[in-house]
Amino acid sequence: MSKKIAPSLLAADFGNLQRDVEMVNKSDADWHHIDVMDGVFVPNISYGMPVVKSIKNHATKPLDVHLMIVDPDRYITTFAELGADVLTVHYEACKHLHRTLQAIKDAGMKAGVALNPHTSVRLLEDTIQDIDLVCLMSVNPGFGGQSFIENTFQKVADLKKLIHKKSTATLIEIDGGVNANNAKQLVDAGADVLVAGSFVFKSENPTETIKNLKEVIR
Repeated sequence: MSKKIAPSLLAADFGNLQRDVEMVNKSDADWHHIDVMDGVFVPNISYGMPVVKSIKNHATKPLDVHLMIVDPDRYITTFAELGADVLTVHYEACKHLHRTLQAIKDAGMKAGVALNPHTSVRLLEDTIQDIDLVCLMSVNPGFGGQSFIENTFQKVADLKKLIHKKSTATLIEIDGGVNANNAKQLVDAGADVLVAGSFVFKSENPTETIKNLKEVIR
């Protein structure tokens, strides 16, 4: 499987969101990454359902929706109706993770689980076979533009070992501080999907930045 780039729309220009969504559509990127924050699970509020609906209206590539919210079970059906292709919930926010994963799949989406930097991949030992994607947070969740946490490389390698041990097809996604300097090392360690926000949207030419990032990880 070719490695994927998922530009994070959290770093887009919200005053020109349609323009930035269409830029991603036309670029070499694979997915639109959408961070939904509630100001409770993380110390920030991003955007909610109306904005996701607007993104879906213009997106021609899959929506990779990352819920950084408490009690995500309440909104599984809602995000399925909004057009999410992948729905990722935080391990730390789920009381009954297995049930949540099944609900996501029953709603017709791929099921993802995100781990904060302090959360061990070993905690997924009993559920990895039910997870389509694991999103490793390589920064503390809640804000864009943070520096990459170096321990992430080891977490990727550890997670890859678990995936091989359990013989699953789970994808590994990295979210936070991804750039051209660490992208290849992340892929070499076992990552499949790289989320890039500020590195893409704050660059002089986002389309070219995505193209270059894609070439680095081929």
